[in-house]
Amino acid sequence: MKSRSRGLLTALTALTALAVLLGLAAMPSSAGAEEFGAAKHKKPPAKVSAMEMVEAMQPGWNLGNSLDAVGDDETAWGNPRITREQLRNVRAQGFESIRIPVTWSAHQGPGPSYTIDQAYMDRVEEVVGWALDEGFYVMINIHHDSWQWVMNLPRDYDNVMARYTAAWEQIAGTFRDAPPKLSFESINEPFFEGSSGDAHNAELMHDLNAKFHGIVRGSGGNNTDRLLVLPTLHTSSDQERLDELVDTFDELDDPNLAATIHYYGFWPFSVNVAGFTRYDDTSRQDLTDTFDRLHHTFVARGIPLIIGEYGLLGFDRHTGTIQQGEKLKFFEHFGTHARARGLTTMLWDNGQHFDRTAFRWNDPSLFRQIKSSWTTASGTASSDQIFVRGSQQTTDATLTLNTNGHTLTSVVHGSRWLVRDRDYSVSGDRLTIRAATLDRLAGPGQYGVNTTISLRFSGGVPWDVHILTHDTPVLQNATGTTNSLRIPTAFRGDQLATMEAVYADGGNAGPHDWTSFKEFDAAFAPDYEAGRITLPSAFFDAVRDNSTVNLTFHFWSGDTVSYTLTRSGSTVTGTAG
Repeated sequence: MKSRSRGLLTALTALTALAVLLGLAAMPSSAGAEEFGAAKHKKPPAKVSAMEMVEAMQPGWNLGNSLDAVGDDETAWGNPRITREQLRNVRAQGFESIRIPVTWSAHQGPGPSYTIDQAYMDRVEEVVGWALDEGFYVMINIHHDSWQWVMNLPRDYDNVMARYTAAWEQIAGTFRDAPPKLSFESINEPFFEGSSGDAHNAELMHDLNAKFHGIVRGSGGNNTDRLLVLPTLHTSSDQERLDELVDTFDELDDPNLAATIHYYGFWPFSVNVAGFTRYDDTSRQDLTDTFDRLHHTFVARGIPLIIGEYGLLGFDRHTGTIQQGEKLKFFEHFGTHARARGLTTMLWDNGQHFDRTAFRWNDPSLFRQIKSSWTTASGTASSDQIFVRGSQQTTDATLTLNTNGHTLTSVVHGSRWLVRDRDYSVSGDRLTIRAATLDRLAGPGQYGVNTTISLRFSGGVPWDVHILTHDTPVLQNATGTTNSLRIPTAFRGDQLATMEAVYADGGNAGPHDWTSFKEFDAAFAPDYEAGRITLPSAFFDAVRDNSTVNLTFHFWSGDTVSYTLTRSGSTVTGTAG
């Protein structure tokens, strides 16, 4: 995946000890072919099963949008050039494995030899060597080639397969003597254009995986039993796709194989469309059912499963597409249930999560939640926000707790513990913060977040709750074009959750016309600092000319604001109220 575009451990120290016992520690210098080749003169490490190796790879991280960038240079998609210091700092975050996506197409010559540029191969080998030296389990693949030329397999079978064969022959030959901690993934997110349907797709997918398997196994050296990772079609977790991959595993009959899929959540929640602003029961069930399928289809049969990429699709624009507390609940559930089902996970990071220059997390709270889920569940609540209306008398605020098997031990403000039955009360799974407490903590503050309290449980990480002062937002009249309409907005401490759009004469307006609720930051976008809501051309491209559209803006406080649009040609007029 690109920004287009996407058990196990009980303790990290236990895995370190396991790696030493099994003889899988990284070689002291593996940055070049000579070093890889020298390994064959050393005593080989003790063999481990594919399941044991994949378990040891948990948790994993993706070096996304670097060597997989489409273009002549690894910085083409905005990330800095890879350094060993970057990898060392990622390793220090607790990751045991690293997936290094590689796109080869711009560096591969024409047929019939399809020779990969030696300088590029050397660069891939250098980065792989650094990662191994830092103690990572490493996975490399053929990445965006999938949508650049491999997808043409149905209509150009011989040429595509010849190029694919040449690529893997060269990759396998280069890394044949690399340590066993290096694994190969046949291809990223495969799909085909021009096939005759599901059966044909399944046949082509099997052909790719089988060809890859035969090339690598036949290349000798450590490749004879190296871990090989095979994806489903589209890296999909649909049962039909899983069953197709199982058929390939049965035919190859190789114990050193692992399966892989990608998971970016229940799609409407993952991009924030159709009113799925919250990580609700539907979104939770989608994740639960998916991981259960993966466990029963693969892990329970002794086949290790790697979720090679995970995240939320809305992150491809920015991580604020999904509200903070809702995204934290997703990642908590993701990590906890993956651990329960014996699944190894690799976080997709195209540069939006770990700053590769400053070596820090752009959202520390998000990573805190992710990291905690590797070893334990954490308690959460129905929201991480309490809204206090500035123009009215404060009332009690109640949150529903999901303790995840723990107990609420305290509610903390700064360094002070709040007093139970005076400042707050607990009844079953209901936590109520008293009105007087909210007034005391938030005071007559300005609009927006005025303070934060922390809910602490008997296990896992705390759940922070932000107390905001707000009043109903005020929108003003505006005139613009179908290229962009900017609506002046006084948010007054509130935050926009979603927007509905319906024609005055009936029917849903705008893109995704199967729902009245539009996609956040695609059909509309708030700008709190500038004080406006923007409707871009992507919204108006799907709005009829000479029409009136009624908008309803839904805010996280629960307030709604109505607004009317009139389109005439390329001119758009917005009216408040």
